[in-house]
Amino acid sequence: MKKILIFSFIIILLIPAKQGRGEKAEMILGDDVVVLFEQPLRTVADEVIRIYPAIKSEIEEQFRWKLDYKPTVFLVKEREKFQKMVGHSLFVAFANPERKLIVIDYSRMNVQPFTLATTLKHELCHLLFHHHIRDNNLPRWFDEGVAQWASDGIGEIIMANGKRLLNRASISGRYIPLGRLKHHFPRDDIALKLAYEESKSFVEYITGTYGNDSLLDIMNKLKEGKPIDDAVLWSLSISLEELEDNWHEHLRKQVPWLTYLSMNLYQILFFLGAVITIIGFIRYLIKKRRQEDWEDFE
Repeated sequence: MKKILIFSFIIILLIPAKQGRGEKAEMILGDDVVVLFEQPLRTVADEVIRIYPAIKSEIEEQFRWKLDYKPTVFLVKEREKFQKMVGHSLFVAFANPERKLIVIDYSRMNVQPFTLATTLKHELCHLLFHHHIRDNNLPRWFDEGVAQWASDGIGEIIMANGKRLLNRASISGRYIPLGRLKHHFPRDDIALKLAYEESKSFVEYITGTYGNDSLLDIMNKLKEGKPIDDAVLWSLSISLEELEDNWHEHLRKQVPWLTYLSMNLYQILFFLGAVITIIGFIRYLIKKRRQEDWEDFE
């Protein structure tokens, strides 16, 4: 149903509007990409045509895979229209590999940390991965984590506070298990952000510990049809479960002590208050006992 709504919306935009009422989407056919856009985004569409070949070549070289088809990039001018298509306020872009389509909310571009080039690169990574790996063999967390790793850490959702949620999860131990992120991400804003943070962090842990080539080897094993557990075991000589546990331990060691203090401030203040109260009560008892001893002496 979501796919039907998205493409029905695009078709409506392509139909010429009545004079004086709204606008229609226009199209530019490039050598490597098709761009649909709403006026006045003609200049932006030209920019997509210009930068697309370099971005495509960059990710093909990075992953050593080819994207041998012409995708469509749809530039949406108004935030409200985009939200009707995607159904969530945090997203600024999305890819539909089945339709070879990328949809970008241009109203959010050129606002930190989003730029047109990095957003296009991120979504193009999704198309590349799904072009070479069957959908049912590509875990959602792996798809998102590698795409963020490849696009300078940029995802397609609004992330305001870096690793704040992941730091909290590291301290409390309340992670979202990767197994629960295999097919879908949560819709709740906080859980969704944590899912993106975890995906990025886990892939960065793999590359930082085992090297970039190990990550590419996992991807090639997925392309061959191996499930993610077998792909990790073949490539890293460690089970996915053990690797996830090692990553959790790594995160706990990385949390700054000031972050720990700030996140547990109320508990610490409560504890200190209790200690001060106890000390004060003991001092009161000592003082009272001394007074009683002095009175007995007199």
